[in-house]
Amino acid sequence: MTYCVGIALEKGLVLMSDTRTNSGVDNISVFRKMFTWSVPGERIITVMTAGNLATTQAVISKLEERTKAPDERTNSLMDLPTMFQVAIETGKLLRETVRHTQETNGVRGKGRFTASIILAGQIKGMEPRLFMIYPEGNFIEASQDTPFFQIGETKYGRPIILRGYDRDMSFEDAVKLLMVSFDSTLKANLSVGLPLDLMVIGRDEFAPSHERRIEHGDPYFDAISRNWGEYLRTAFHSLPDYSFFQDYDPDSAGK
Repeated sequence: MTYCVGIALEKGLVLMSDTRTNSGVDNISVFRKMFTWSVPGERIITVMTAGNLATTQAVISKLEERTKAPDERTNSLMDLPTMFQVAIETGKLLRETVRHTQETNGVRGKGRFTASIILAGQIKGMEPRLFMIYPEGNFIEASQDTPFFQIGETKYGRPIILRGYDRDMSFEDAVKLLMVSFDSTLKANLSVGLPLDLMVIGRDEFAPSHERRIEHGDPYFDAISRNWGEYLRTAFHSLPDYSFFQDYDPDSAGK
């Protein structure tokens, strides 16, 4: 399992993914889940993956080959005219890879060897766009009503983003929000783990505005984790007390 999040802001896009891959408690490995291709001044495309590792690695390898292939018929990510077309081609590759892997291994229907993808980026002259691509190859796009996507182990970090997200927030606040979301997920599920990969894509920059890997012992992430726990306890104890003997009176709260 893994955890990846992509957020659309007025200023651009913020992406974060973990790197843990495990097939049992005694077989835990680190694999990158975030991959980027760019043409300076013209486009930037980033993909985050979750699901079966063999499937996702095959899809990334095929995408990488298409960025280097001289044949125009390969529909290279570097030549497609819109992010929508990039999403279509990525969805096709994912669907074909899942089907081929299932047929090769004698597996039919849903279940094993599936994967999902978050696709983010911008092409010159167009808006930054964010998509979530399903194993079947179909996809949805982020909007004002659905401004972020998660894949992998999503349930623990989702409430944090829902309560803290603001489309006009700064990149720095968005990164802080994602770090809290990831810390909550790491605390609840051993299948998600450090290091974390972070990327900020500013509007009309066509290159990473900020990119880093958050390793074990990172001072800022550790401070976020420690302080978030303390603030939660403080907030909990500041809530109105529950009584077995009388109804709650909102007019007397805080008195």
